[in-house]
Amino acid sequence: MSIDYGPRPLRITLTALVVLVLGVLMAAGGAYLAVLGGSWYYLIAGVGLLVVAGLLFARRRAAIWLYAVLLLATLAWTLYEVSFDWWQLAPRIDLWCILGLWLIIPFVNRYVSDRLVWRDGASGLLGVGLLAGALMAGYSLTQDYHSLTGEFSDAQMQGLNPDGQAGRSASEWTAYGGSNRGDRYSPANLITPDNVGKLVKAWEFNTGDLPGEGDPGEITNQVTPLKVGDNLFICTPHSIAIALDADTGEERWRFDPSINRDAEYYQHMTCRGLAFHDATAYGPAATAPADQPVARCERRLFLPTNDGTLIALDVEDGKPCEDFGDAGEVDLKAGLGEGALGVYLPTSPPVVTQKLVIVGGSITDNGAVDSPGGVIRAYDVRNGQLVWNFDPGNPDATDPLAPGETYVRSTPNSWTIASADESLGLVFIPTGNQTPDQWAVPRTPESERFTDTLVALELATGKVRWEFQTVHHDLWDRDLPSQPTLVDIDGPEGKVPAIIQPTKRGDLYVLDRRTGKPIVPVEEFPVPQGTVEGDYAAPTQPASALTYAPQEPLYEKDMWGGTPLDQMMCRIQFRKLRYDGDFTPPSEQGSLIYPGNVGTFNWPSVAVDPSRQLLFGAPNYLAFVSTMVNRNDVDPDERTGGGETGLQPNLGAPWMVRLEPFMSVLGLPCQTPPWGYVTAVDLRTMKKVWMHKNGTSRDSAPLGIPFPVGTPALGGPIVTAGGVGFMSGTLDYYLRAYDLQTGKELWKGRLPAGGQATPMTYVSEKTGKQYVVQMAGGHGSFGTKIGDSVMAWTLEDDAK
Repeated sequence: MSIDYGPRPLRITLTALVVLVLGVLMAAGGAYLAVLGGSWYYLIAGVGLLVVAGLLFARRRAAIWLYAVLLLATLAWTLYEVSFDWWQLAPRIDLWCILGLWLIIPFVNRYVSDRLVWRDGASGLLGVGLLAGALMAGYSLTQDYHSLTGEFSDAQMQGLNPDGQAGRSASEWTAYGGSNRGDRYSPANLITPDNVGKLVKAWEFNTGDLPGEGDPGEITNQVTPLKVGDNLFICTPHSIAIALDADTGEERWRFDPSINRDAEYYQHMTCRGLAFHDATAYGPAATAPADQPVARCERRLFLPTNDGTLIALDVEDGKPCEDFGDAGEVDLKAGLGEGALGVYLPTSPPVVTQKLVIVGGSITDNGAVDSPGGVIRAYDVRNGQLVWNFDPGNPDATDPLAPGETYVRSTPNSWTIASADESLGLVFIPTGNQTPDQWAVPRTPESERFTDTLVALELATGKVRWEFQTVHHDLWDRDLPSQPTLVDIDGPEGKVPAIIQPTKRGDLYVLDRRTGKPIVPVEEFPVPQGTVEGDYAAPTQPASALTYAPQEPLYEKDMWGGTPLDQMMCRIQFRKLRYDGDFTPPSEQGSLIYPGNVGTFNWPSVAVDPSRQLLFGAPNYLAFVSTMVNRNDVDPDERTGGGETGLQPNLGAPWMVRLEPFMSVLGLPCQTPPWGYVTAVDLRTMKKVWMHKNGTSRDSAPLGIPFPVGTPALGGPIVTAGGVGFMSGTLDYYLRAYDLQTGKELWKGRLPAGGQATPMTYVSEKTGKQYVVQMAGGHGSFGTKIGDSVMAWTLEDDAK
């Protein structure tokens, strides 16, 4: 005897079709995941959804019963995998709770039957599941599995060694990192945790230098202004130098070198900053009367340009200093051999000492086996004569290269900012990798020696005083991207002159800067072996006891997404990749590299308060995928070059490499958030004091929803004597202020574009106001909006 259920409402048919599609996707993907050795949940859930779809088509009440059971089972499985971690819990249950809400409303629920039933056991069980899901979600919002809550003592925040500020002026910021110590510290103390909430915009200046035709994808505005006298000095992506009034932001002069754009392509287009030299600070001029006129170019700026030149400019008028090099210019391509234009890029400011201007430069990543070398050169700060050169391929030959000769090709380069200690007579050079990054066969013993190495060179001669390597036989692009920071650390036996080198892996190497010997212990640990044919992986790698490297490897349960479906796809991707933990070698299969190419720490480095013995940093956590591709298997029509992601050319090598961030089909990171933090270390104990996620999804999520996920940041921190730290660089467009004692976010100022630059601060000698200045120019490959704004804030009462 058959039962007549009557006509099936369209809403039930459509609901069944939706559940059917979800079931097919879940079952198919879940089956594949199970074959790969992954979780069986998705297959089981997919089959369950297919049954639910069939029951809905038949208008059987069992559909509601079964869906309720599936929902409750999903909640139990979620708690088993991730407990009450909101950002992992939500994508596991969001879609199923939404579907459950749809199925429980009378408009739908009562028609899943031949009788108009709603208030029955099936609906009750589904209601229990939905209530449980809501309670789980609500409770998880109160939990934080990722922060370290702590604070510095009041006594330490008062400053334990005030003499750490000796020789520093609150009114100046004379080098990229504040000084040649690279500590990003200012003695300015007018802005404090108590009043920072009163910051208001004082002025905004637009450079007018925006991306144009032929520019690379990675065009960026990463400049940190210098402050000298009553001027600010900046440079732009196309190497234009500009002077601004430090109180009003009005332009005073502009110098455009009209860089050579004839290169095949530029991988980068940026200028992180200028360098400054004041000849009046040395010798008899230092004691000259204050009202004595300063001769032209006694105070000069050094502008590195993307087409490989170094230009000396007068501080007052911005015109070239004719006594430097050839009419104010030195050609940095000299001695590099063929193909230097567009491949050799001095994107970071040089380091300037009393007598020398010392400059390095980046070499295009993964361009060609035969590339220009990564030589470091020291020029006379007055006349531009080459004084010495450190060639990593011929390190003992530091005498100036003879005309017509070339430096050793394809050696490790130093593309970031150096630091110097003139009292020790040393300049500290962080080196990178020899190109190509993932294929190391062409490397010589000299290149292997200086890969990813902090090198202390004698200022007088360029000779190596000491060296410390952070990665052996690098196959992961783990060059040293951060400026090393000099700080005298309070130890049990008094002050120790230290240098802190952050790394992409997340280690903070703390060394005696006199000798290069570790102050914080460093140990070698075994790493995974095996890479493509013809290459090898080093058996061990070093690690510092003070580290922000991930303490646990990634697991399948760490895969993330916006819904269960894209999370399942990320699980499939994870299972298909080779991943043996940290230092998994690149492979044809595709290797998961975590931390990825952006690193835990990158060029923004860290900031150090020498008085409070406090380090402030912003570690990132994003995975990349590195896939080795035999050149013979490459489609000749596939585009290569022009960026640091995609298929890399590796000209002259049998292996190419495809580099991509580990992303889901929806364009979200496949690993669970948080992806970015702010943190602080007590340098007396070398212990982490606090660590909090940082940044929201406001400028990267649909509808601008500001989820507090903790986003990656490419923009450096600074610290002040007022007890406030400042940092931008997150994927949302803000400059933020933090209480250095606790890490609490105290204030944020909205930016018109991405803030992928390090801020700076100063006290005006004219008005007594303290300003905080930030470049809001964006970053092409980081995906933030490009702009051209330099913005300044000051306290509201001062702004009136």
